Amino acid sequence: MRKSTMRKLKVISFTLILLIIVLTGHTMFTSMAKEEENMATPYYKSIQIQSGDSLWQIADRYKEGSSMSTDAYIKTLKQMNGLKEDTIHAGQYLTVVYFQLD
Repeated sequence: MRKSTMRKLKVISFTLILLIIVLTGHTMFTSMAKEEENMATPYYKSIQIQSGDSLWQIADRYKEGSSMSTDAYIKTLKQMNGLKEDTIHAGQYLTVVYFQLD
């Protein structure tokens, strides 16, 4: 091949690689920005336990909007309220965390 043809191939290759890097970086930053937009803010409130309530029902009701599993939410609930067991009683008050998108 001639030198001018090789030089053109190098320039085209470099341009393509640069274009791929720019597009990949843009896509990555755009997805990171969308993740930040979708982050929910945690809020806390006290609830009174009703007859028949369980930690699993409470978790299913209040974990919505978070990325926590039911088990992770229950673990957090227990830690927040100083519970050593899974048992809760009607009339008891618990602090719960719930999530809202900003």
